[in-house]
Amino acid sequence: MHPDSQISATLVCWGNAWLTGQVGLDEAADRVERQAGPQLVAGENGDLLLRAFLADLRVEGMKSLRLALPVAGDPLGLTGPPPFNSAAIEAGQAAIAVLAGRCLGLVPMRDRRGSSYAGVRWSVLEASANVPDIPSLAEAEHTLTLAMRSATDALLGVEGPAQGHRRVESVDDGLAPGYPARAHRVAALAARLAAVLRVADDRGLTSGQIVTRGNALRDLDRAVRRARVAAHHAITELV
Repeated sequence: MHPDSQISATLVCWGNAWLTGQVGLDEAADRVERQAGPQLVAGENGDLLLRAFLADLRVEGMKSLRLALPVAGDPLGLTGPPPFNSAAIEAGQAAIAVLAGRCLGLVPMRDRRGSSYAGVRWSVLEASANVPDIPSLAEAEHTLTLAMRSATDALLGVEGPAQGHRRVESVDDGLAPGYPARAHRVAALAARLAAVLRVADDRGLTSGQIVTRGNALRDLDRAVRRARVAAHHAITELV
């Protein structure tokens, strides 16, 4: 998947909204498809529609969905086993379906068939039932605020040639109905900072300035990913 894709986050938040009775299954599936096209899940006997797969998991006792936003060296949201971790890190994201006594990892891949079809195909892998080390919403918000201030201070000390301001498109928090107000606030800030990170570049900077800037943005990226994961899990804390 493209690193900017939010499809796993969309599946997690709308799936959790469905599981907690905030929306229906069709609305949740429609929201996911609206973002990235048709959604199929790879099965042993062929592909299944995402909504049919989710309905089957609920019959099996699915309790919630978790979000993983890992990168190499920082497997955020993952607890193994290695095959699932590797696939999730390569994709930069995954969703984890939590069932009674076990978990299933869902990893998205671009699905293109011909010139007119573009969607997502999810691979299903066994995932560890261990609970990942994820910050609370309050912790994530505090860390994100500190990282934003630290990055601002560091970047103010990096003087490069004047560059035209690259426009950051307006973004929303991406959360579904039923999430607490604090989760919406944290997700909105994280989305805004993620957009800023996407348009940042190193043109015209010295090697030393690039290192300083890179360290600041790396710390900010880490805080943004944790804030997004914490915000997407917040609805399950209310159940």
